[in-house]
Amino acid sequence: MSNVLQMDDDYSSGHTSFALKHIFHNAADGHTHKRLDIDDQLLDSLNIKSDEPLSVTQQPFTHIFDMSSDTQSTIRMANRDPDFVESYLNYAFEARNESFIHLDWSEEQISIPNITDPETILNLAEMCSDAYAKLPSDPSWRDVGDHYKLGRGFGWKKGGVRGHVFVEKVPKLEGRRPPKVIIALKGTSASGIVISDDMDATGDDGETVDGDKLNDNLLFSCCCARVSSLWTTVCDCYEGSTYQCDETCIEREFRRPDRYYKAALDIYRNVSSEYPRSEIWITGHSLGGALASLVGRTYGLPAVTFESPGERLPTTRLHLPVPPGLPEEYEHIWHFGNTADPIFLGICNGASSSCNIAGYAMETQCHSGLVCTYDSVKDLGWHVNMLNHRLKNVIDNVLSVYNETAPCVRPPPCMDCYNWYFVDHSDEKYKAPIKSSSTPAGSTPTDDPSGGKCLKRTWYGRCYKWEGDGPE
Repeated sequence: MSNVLQMDDDYSSGHTSFALKHIFHNAADGHTHKRLDIDDQLLDSLNIKSDEPLSVTQQPFTHIFDMSSDTQSTIRMANRDPDFVESYLNYAFEARNESFIHLDWSEEQISIPNITDPETILNLAEMCSDAYAKLPSDPSWRDVGDHYKLGRGFGWKKGGVRGHVFVEKVPKLEGRRPPKVIIALKGTSASGIVISDDMDATGDDGETVDGDKLNDNLLFSCCCARVSSLWTTVCDCYEGSTYQCDETCIEREFRRPDRYYKAALDIYRNVSSEYPRSEIWITGHSLGGALASLVGRTYGLPAVTFESPGERLPTTRLHLPVPPGLPEEYEHIWHFGNTADPIFLGICNGASSSCNIAGYAMETQCHSGLVCTYDSVKDLGWHVNMLNHRLKNVIDNVLSVYNETAPCVRPPPCMDCYNWYFVDHSDEKYKAPIKSSSTPAGSTPTDDPSGGKCLKRTWYGRCYKWEGDGPE
């Protein structure tokens, strides 16, 4: 590991302000990527420029977000050039075991959001809310990159990942330093899960419902949303045998250019190209939070998520670079949630659940990084309900109510999909169930070194009777 890299003095801790400067939309179709610059000309043309201090819900395109920053040591890849990182991901998928790949790690001092400051966490959540805002139908959208062709994007707003890019307002006295940048990724459209007429008040137009649902079911289910024979799967990796899945197939599905993870990487690539010297943070709510965590893990970025489903399983399946034995104090991903949100807790499943009824296979519960949980059940008297997943409710009745932020801790060890067998057809060997350990250090050993078949398990998933054991 290289020596500790110190942060520039200009990036010392303190308060600063951010404003929306760009919106990137990657249609997740392999070729359509648009950009809209939020400048005075656009605001004047849309008649939405105002000198009045309005709330983010009243005017999401001109609101100023105050933020407190801090510094922290972390360990991340020394070479984070997007071309190198994506070549690593390609090789890790082909090699099937990233633990044998030697990477150069760098211990660095980085700028992070002050996660103990309630105003900072509230404003990050407001940025996530901003990312849901209905976009203007404006001709100023332009293509990003030479390989994106005009005319191929008809209907491009109907799907894909949207990232709102907020840029620091650097004081004139500090004009020589690059601004910090925050990317807020849009989450699942609220209209995808119809619960009440007041499900969402962010102005979300719901145009990306179909794509959001497909990627939710791909990322957070055990095997392509194969919940039962009555479900239509989102990919063809189910093996036709009870609880058996083609692991190579599902990892390949995650990496397709028309899936949201690749679209989120493309958004980061374009933002980092626009601001090559800037410190970049990333945030998101729900599906957007999980994507923010995946991109943050990929590039070693500070990531703050809100009510994110468990994303440890897709982190493992994508073979994301995780430094071995990362100390808790070096962790740079924080998941904020509350105890009344079934999606955040990983319990929105089962035949009678709201997720199941709406066709969402939300089967994961394990998070990577640190988890910061507000006990809304005990403190506020809430009951577990899908309404407590929506961002407006969290902003108005949790983040705006608590005087302190929730403590961020390493979650206890947990396992996703313990009753599934995942087959690796690259060598025709059975793999044990994927463990989504909360500890992001290397590979996690399986329950049984012999790899035998489990016959009986406890309620929390631990096997206590194996095939071949003697009589009880």
